[in-house]
Amino acid sequence: MYLYSWLPAPGFWLLLMNFQWNIFIAALGLALILEGLPYFLGPEAVKKLVSKMLVLSPSSLRFFGLTFIIAGLALVALSRLLG
Repeated sequence: MYLYSWLPAPGFWLLLMNFQWNIFIAALGLALILEGLPYFLGPEAVKKLVSKMLVLSPSSLRFFGLTFIIAGLALVALSRLLG
């Protein structure tokens, strides 16, 4: 039994040390840039889009969300194949 049983197992820290933090931080930064561009370039268009989204049903919004998730996963898989 570990002295600090609330901490993850020692092998967990080895996984974190091998994690490529630079790629993760770069990807997170790129995602934030892409998320912020519409608000900076066309805030009025974003307002119109959001007002149109308010009338959509939750199931339609979930469908669009799932579609974007699948497209994102496909792009990540493609980048892994090409790299």
